[in-house]
This record gives sequence, structure tokens and C-alpha cells, in this order.
Amino acid sequence: MDLLAASPVLDARNLMVDGQLRPNKVTDRRILAAMRALPREPFLPGPRRVLAYADVEITVLPGRGMLAPVTIARLVQAMAPKAGEKALVLGAGYGAALLAALDVAVVALEDDPAMADLARSGFAACGVTVDLRQAPMAPGLPDHDPFDLILIDGGVAALPPLATQLHEAPRGRLGAIVCRHGRDGIATLAERAGQTLASRPLFDCSATPLPAFTPAPSFTF
Repeated sequence: MDLLAASPVLDARNLMVDGQLRPNKVTDRRILAAMRALPREPFLPGPRRVLAYADVEITVLPGRGMLAPVTIARLVQAMAPKAGEKALVLGAGYGAALLAALDVAVVALEDDPAMADLARSGFAACGVTVDLRQAPMAPGLPDHDPFDLILIDGGVAALPPLATQLHEAPRGRLGAIVCRHGRDGIATLAERAGQTLASRPLFDCSATPLPAFTPAPSFTF
């Protein structure tokens, strides 16, 4: 039996939408429809697929996580993606697939080969088109034309200096989880303000910090 077509999986996906997303301020019908149709389990290694629709962040591989359904839904909703826009996603996985399912043209950067393999197979299983590039995430794509959207699919200690890779506000928007104490974070929406980002907090959540954006240890005297 095809796992993705099995009725228990479809039931779990519907319960996720109706029991987690809709009662928790996710009102965008496009996002609700996309997450009702889009499987999450292909982006997880086999033993963890049973957790795909749980109301928690899920460890994918050591040091990497999949954002909880409500977290990714509310963050993408705040970014207000429009069909035909262009997005850069840092950290390839379900977030990139969700934007692609919303008819956004997505470039996803992933620096972990195992995560890139999972994402590649996940995109194929979901039937979405994502330009997946195995490359360092932290620099973004400075030589690319500016993006309408940048999604950081994981935690960061601070917003990275990616302002010039966005269109000027209000067209360019960046969504991220800023984690200042371990996995405890604040979903954040930012817009370009000249050469910097002007941000505002959205809601409390949790996320595994992305290694690519983890500050190097330093000594203090």
C-alpha cells in the first residue's frame, strides 16, 4: 500500500488542519488547503514518519528539525505569499514544498547532504517543483536577482544580513524564528529598510537552531 495514499495518513493530515491549524489563527484558505493536501512524512527519515502530523517540532537528523505544523503555517501566513512570487528558502524541506504548493517559484539552499537527499525525495513525492541547490546557506544567493520572499526554515540567533537579497518593502518579506535561548524562539517578520532589515515579532514558538547560523564560540575575559 502506498503510504501517502493510506487513509490513516489522510485522516492525520485532516486532523492536523482542523485540530491544530484552524483553532490557532491560521485563516488563509490557500495555506489550509495546501497543508491538507501536502504530505509531511516524505521529509522525515522512516522511523520518524509516524510523528509527521504531531503538534510538535520533530527532529529530522541530529541538529536539524521540522517546524511544528502551526509554526510553519502561521509564519508563512504572515509572509503572505502570492502566486508567481519568487522565494529563497534557507534549509530545504517542508517549508519550501509549502511555498511551492502555493505557486511560488522557490530556490532552496541546503548545506547538509543528508537533508538535501531527504528534501529531494520529498519534493518528488509531493509533486512540487523546487530549485534545490546543495550549497552554504548563510550567504544566501547574493548574485541572484532580489527575492520577494526569504524563508529561514529553522532557528537563527539573529536575523542574518540578507536585506539586499530582498526587494524593497513592502514587496520583500523575510520570515524566521529568532532563538536567543536554545530552542525557545519568536517567529519574526522582517522587511527591507535600505541596507538593513526592519523586523517585528509575531508569536512565541520553538525551533532547532540551524548550524549554518549558529555563532562560533568565543572567549570572554
